[in-house]
Amino acid sequence: MFIAGFPAGSFQANCYVLAAEPGGDALVVDPGQDALVRLEPLLAEHGLRPVAVLLTHGHLDHIASAAALCRSAGIPAHLHAADEVLLDDPLSGLLPELRAALAGMPLDGLRPEVVHPLGGELVAGGLRIAVHHTPGHTRGSVVFRLAAADDRPEVLLTGDTLFAGSVGRTDLPGGSTAELTASLHDHLLTRPDDAVVLPGHGPTSTIGAERVGNPYLQRV
Repeated sequence: MFIAGFPAGSFQANCYVLAAEPGGDALVVDPGQDALVRLEPLLAEHGLRPVAVLLTHGHLDHIASAAALCRSAGIPAHLHAADEVLLDDPLSGLLPELRAALAGMPLDGLRPEVVHPLGGELVAGGLRIAVHHTPGHTRGSVVFRLAAADDRPEVLLTGDTLFAGSVGRTDLPGGSTAELTASLHDHLLTRPDDAVVLPGHGPTSTIGAERVGNPYLQRV
């Protein structure tokens, strides 16, 4: 299996590329601001063809390049229905001070032509991915889970639900501390210790490391 990732743009949101093998179809997760600058050469280097965009949630730092990629490659995006409004009104997911900071930034054309609502499972690009709805950071936040295989542990793409040493903020519109706590308890702390965490920002981790060292998980 092929997995690669990099932080994109001024928000440094992690964009990931998943493929069953190099030279085949690929899924692109959370192509944020200016992601195409690094994404296109990465795909070319490994002979990968993007077939779908997967979005962990609808915040601007994770979706900014999704529509452009979908248009150029002729592919759909997948997003939980509860966050679809953020494609048309990205400022509605931000606090007033953040809206002011983005004043003048072009925010139209962020909706991909085809957006499929995420359910409990997604099969695309030769991969079978479990989709866990994990509200708390946003109403439509999800975690993508790749089952363990003979040569690797389970992989969790946690978006802004869980970071190495931290969790997503809940003070933005649509956020809820109670819902995030339930999401962490029901969908992440239940995973095996060797499960790899690929978060929306910052370095990778494991569920075992977060179970022991993440102060926010001690409260769950």
